[in-house]
Amino acid sequence: MDAATGRHFLQIPGPSNVPDPVLRAMSAPTIDHRGPDFAELLSGLLRDLPAVFGTSDPVVVYPSSGTGAWEAALVNTLSPGDRAVFFETGHFATLWHAMASRLGLRAEIVPGDWRRGADPERLAEILAADPGHEIKAVCAVHNETSTGAVSRIAELRAALDAAGHPALLLVDTISSLGSIDYRHDEWGADVTVSCSQKGLMLPPGLGFNAVGPRALEAARTARLPRSYWEWGPMLEAGARGFTPYTPATNLLYGLRESLRILGEEGLPAVFARHERYGRAVRAAVRAWGLEVLCADEREYSGVLTAVLVGDEHDADQVRKVILERYDMSLGAGLGRLAGKVFRIGHLGHTNDLTIAGALAGVQLGLARAGVKTAGDGLAAALEVLDDH
Repeated sequence: MDAATGRHFLQIPGPSNVPDPVLRAMSAPTIDHRGPDFAELLSGLLRDLPAVFGTSDPVVVYPSSGTGAWEAALVNTLSPGDRAVFFETGHFATLWHAMASRLGLRAEIVPGDWRRGADPERLAEILAADPGHEIKAVCAVHNETSTGAVSRIAELRAALDAAGHPALLLVDTISSLGSIDYRHDEWGADVTVSCSQKGLMLPPGLGFNAVGPRALEAARTARLPRSYWEWGPMLEAGARGFTPYTPATNLLYGLRESLRILGEEGLPAVFARHERYGRAVRAAVRAWGLEVLCADEREYSGVLTAVLVGDEHDADQVRKVILERYDMSLGAGLGRLAGKVFRIGHLGHTNDLTIAGALAGVQLGLARAGVKTAGDGLAAALEVLDDH
């Protein structure tokens, strides 16, 4: 590509595009994080943030990545040697499982083909084989960022309830929060993990735990080592509008603005918009004659679509052509999917024209990379975008 003109198309599934009002909000002068202005800022955020999680439970805000929020969920609720079950829904589920193993948990992974979400029927079988209630936690990724498959969290909770099993339900919403429907309270999550750089339209740097009453009770006896991640001091200081250590003040300014933007659109409208973008992108993929990685239509994601290019092509080469020729970044295949898929992000601060432009770039790039397509994917997507 010659000298770039126009704006770069960032179509990875996070970090997502940051809206200009959020960028401007973060440029405000840093203030005293022990003063009254900060207390007003944080108190407002801790009041407003739970609604995005669909909860009335408290939300702890860490200066961290989503990985830190994973660790916080585990170390506050579990003890060394505790049995925890993870579903192998993709790359990030396996990373969370690996973290649990390193922390000294008896972490077990339920094998998966990386094309589906967590299987509620399989969970029911696992729980039935645990009459002594050795399993202390069930951990699932709501929207698996590496595959574009959404786990049916309400059905996992139903399986736990039907078995009368007391295991905690820990849910990763790192790439789903603020983009697709999620209901911490209604779906019975005990801890919901998330972060700032996806649907909340911020740079990386904030990690979140929405903490239910059963999780708080578990924290009283949990014995995994913790200091930085300890909920108690965070909740105690948060009740007064402060944090027990230095906060990411300017990111909190941005969070306040992103919550305003989400509130102005309304979460139901946000979810509907993302669902429509997912349908449009999948329509394009099918018209091209390619295959959507997610194999269960009940689990299609409004956040991203992972596209299989076939064994005769290298997805990374397709991505390289699109970046160099059309100045657009697509998500790489991760782990066992490296070179097999590219991922189209359609989350956060985006609109119909952004999606249309991204798909035009993919269609041009497929042709330039030598991937034969069956039809006009862009036209198929435009039909979906126009039908609302």
